Amino acid sequence: MSSSHRESSQRSALPPLFRPFPLRDVTFPNRVVVTPMCQYCADDGHAAEWHLAHHGRFSLGGVGGALVEATAITRNGRITHGCLGIYSDSHVERLSQITGLYHAHGIPVGIQLAHAGRKGSAALPFEGAAPLTEYDPSSAWETIAPSAIPMTEGWPTPRAMTVDEIHRTINAFVEAAMRAIGAGFDFIEIHGAHGYLVNSFFSPISNRRGDEWGGPSMENRLRFPVRVAEALRSAMPASMPLLYRTSSVDGIEGGIEIDDTVVLAKALKCAGVDLIDCSSGGIIGPSGRALIQPSPGYLVPYAEEVRRSAEIPTMAVGLITEAEQANEIIAAGRADLVAMGRQMMHQSNFAYHAAEKLGHPDPCSLLPDSYAFWLRRR
Repeated sequence: MSSSHRESSQRSALPPLFRPFPLRDVTFPNRVVVTPMCQYCADDGHAAEWHLAHHGRFSLGGVGGALVEATAITRNGRITHGCLGIYSDSHVERLSQITGLYHAHGIPVGIQLAHAGRKGSAALPFEGAAPLTEYDPSSAWETIAPSAIPMTEGWPTPRAMTVDEIHRTINAFVEAAMRAIGAGFDFIEIHGAHGYLVNSFFSPISNRRGDEWGGPSMENRLRFPVRVAEALRSAMPASMPLLYRTSSVDGIEGGIEIDDTVVLAKALKCAGVDLIDCSSGGIIGPSGRALIQPSPGYLVPYAEEVRRSAEIPTMAVGLITEAEQANEIIAAGRADLVAMGRQMMHQSNFAYHAAEKLGHPDPCSLLPDSYAFWLRRR
């Protein structure tokens, strides 16, 4: 048997969850990805020892990839004072230490570039997550958005962005991407979900502009997310994947539906995006928050629909907690990657244990040699 046939046979013997997934020139060794999880422990955007410990756990557990939390492209683009940033060259050194943790074990790692928009200038979640104008007015900053519409009752009204500010913000995404490349990240994800700035341009609930950047026209509301994607794709190496996290549905009357997201995904694909990370919610309308009840795999149908209708790879999220559940998602072609957050916090070695449960021929091969040595001695 030739070496190529032998390798093909070995791959086919693997459970679908553990088959490699190539995206441009990056190959995820398996389909389990650590989703971005804000830690609210940064100092003026700088990663702390906490972040190294946080990611160090996951880098040892056999995952196929990881994403660093929402990282602000400008100081005023942070959600809170404790959010990571990549708006200064001084942020690169510690971020490069995080990428090094994963690269030491052959794991590709990406960064989620973000701007909080009207959801920014908030207190830390552990302090109530109230707007800083209420919690600590002296530390608050002005927020911006496509339209001067507050996030919800009791929150400050953001300032509607000028066209010049829109272009400067797109440039800030590009500058942040260049720093991310310098820090050694293997791929970049645009945070276009959860009611933050990019998402708020796309949703008709939060974008009531009267110019080419918004209003009732879908074409106009697409413009900002697509321009961000085009700018990043032009600046990034052709070998480097570009991902986009979307809120697949707003979940409130008058908001984004899955058919709208398919249109967005097709436009992003043309702009050079390689994979859509399908989440939901985050936009708050006159009737309040979205009432989307979480249940196991509740967001997977969105990833499946975007993958099928837009013909683009997707990543599924949303209470994916069991090995068989994750494996079925990949086996059935419902998504190409599965991302986990809280389950990883609960069980950072999820990938290894899932490999054992699903009959992987050598689960220890997922782990660093020093771990594998001891586990194989049982």
